[in-house]
Amino acid sequence: MNTVPLGRTGIRVSRLCFGTMSFGGDADEAMSAHLFKHCRDAGINFFDCANVYSGGKAETILGNLIQGSRDELVLTTKVFGRMGEDVNAGGLSRRHITRAVEDSLRRLRTDRIEVYFCHMFDAAVPIEETLAAMNDLVRAGKILHPAISNWGAWQIEKALGISALEGWARPAVLQPMYNLVKRQAEVEILPMAAAEGLGVIPYSPLGGGLLTGKYAGGAKPAVGRIIGNAMYAKRYEAGWQYGTAEKLMTLAKARGVHPATLAVAWVMGHPAVTAPIIGARNLEQLGPSLAAGEYIMTPDQRREITALSQEPPVATDRSEEAKPL
Repeated sequence: MNTVPLGRTGIRVSRLCFGTMSFGGDADEAMSAHLFKHCRDAGINFFDCANVYSGGKAETILGNLIQGSRDELVLTTKVFGRMGEDVNAGGLSRRHITRAVEDSLRRLRTDRIEVYFCHMFDAAVPIEETLAAMNDLVRAGKILHPAISNWGAWQIEKALGISALEGWARPAVLQPMYNLVKRQAEVEILPMAAAEGLGVIPYSPLGGGLLTGKYAGGAKPAVGRIIGNAMYAKRYEAGWQYGTAEKLMTLAKARGVHPATLAVAWVMGHPAVTAPIIGARNLEQLGPSLAAGEYIMTPDQRREITALSQEPPVATDRSEEAKPL
């Protein structure tokens, strides 16, 4: 699998990143090991995690799996979510960040984390406090690059400006939601990332499974995030989203390609995207997403697939001046 620069960090990563949210949950330790090996055999060197995944189990499993190959890998994990009953066991305060990183390092069995994400925006904490804490972790060698997930463009730009003003380590990587039926990132976040030289590793390229074809024709599979998780059900409840998924499946059949492969390759085809994050609960699910790493999507084909979806509104009201991607 080809590698690409991760923004301006000087780090090169595989064209796909594997997300370990299933580790310790939908995938037990044995299956997690199979998934990890399959990814490594395919050339993936980039693995995304979070302290809240399976209550810390995902980090623990990943930490065990990377022993013997740690220096060949690029790891991410995240801080924000609650990791205990204590009133301070969550958020982006200096107190929580400094405790959470130690716990993540211990579970991951490593001395450093390449990319450390603020998992969500914390309106209760000044951005300056969060950035100062992250900068201290960089100076201590516990993390190499601060990063941001699920922040708005104005919040990210404010963080970049403060970091530049103070001479602190700047956020280097973004992790937004992005797929064929969730395209808000195209409006400001992806153009901003390209302008600022930020790495971008979007999550949910398959739309919670919607874009795999498993819900085609009104089907309701026994297992699936949209079926079993209220958050995903709400996120993908619009009728037009299912219509887009049906159209993608029809196009995929005509081309003899799995719709999941096209969905991931479409995300990967955006010029601002570094590496989509793929995930799976078993090897059968993993195969079509992995295939996207070798799929060649032409600009014409990407435009054809883009046309199956609804365009997000532009950042201003001058929509008549919007240019196609």
